[in-house]
Amino acid sequence: MARAVGRRRNADLSAVAPILVVVGMKREAACAANEGVTTLCSGANVARLRQQLDELSGTDFSAVVSFGLAGGLDYALRPGHVVVADAIVAGDARRDTHSRLSSALMKGAAAAGCKVTPGAIIGVDEPAMHPAAKAALREGAQAVAVDMESHLAEDFARRRNLPFVALRAISDPAARALPPLVAKALTPEGDIHTLGVARELLRGPHQLGGLIRAGLDSRAAFVSLSRCGPLLGPLLRLMLADF
Repeated sequence: MARAVGRRRNADLSAVAPILVVVGMKREAACAANEGVTTLCSGANVARLRQQLDELSGTDFSAVVSFGLAGGLDYALRPGHVVVADAIVAGDARRDTHSRLSSALMKGAAAAGCKVTPGAIIGVDEPAMHPAAKAALREGAQAVAVDMESHLAEDFARRRNLPFVALRAISDPAARALPPLVAKALTPEGDIHTLGVARELLRGPHQLGGLIRAGLDSRAAFVSLSRCGPLLGPLLRLMLADF
């Protein structure tokens, strides 16, 4: 009997289309890589992500996930804290995420040993580099975190009538300013642009301290992503098989 149930469950999962996981960096994609998962890496470039999503118009997916680092807007959130979005804010629009899948991610992240909270995530086209910019986003959008992919991923999912969730780990907290070179730290493919970072440090060596702090913050965030990433494929596909 148990074997029959297991075979039926495997058959159900094989019929579930892949989950699209939208990220900004290749390292984030590596955390999410799993069977039944298709990752899409923007390189933190909004125009590029729009084009990439348009090119997927004929591809079947079962759900869409925004996954990766986020900037903190709520002062209570420290590096490594996981936010599972209950809503995505884009401009004046505020749209709920899929409640059942989000609840499953909340429980999974907590079971994986992460500090996790629900809250709204605002998507922006330009990075929020300074505490004042983050404060304006927090007050205007009533959001707890910010990233550059969730608004576009949510729009893609909504237009295709697909379930959407977002799981993000806080990297830079609300009170932290990022050094200017961070805006140029990625290649278009989402890798760290080592030579570019080195050139920016030569031009502005005063940025070194901020870069070190940002590196320590992102290290804590990636610990959380490495714990949560393996959940995305198995957990969400298992639930989607019952839809």
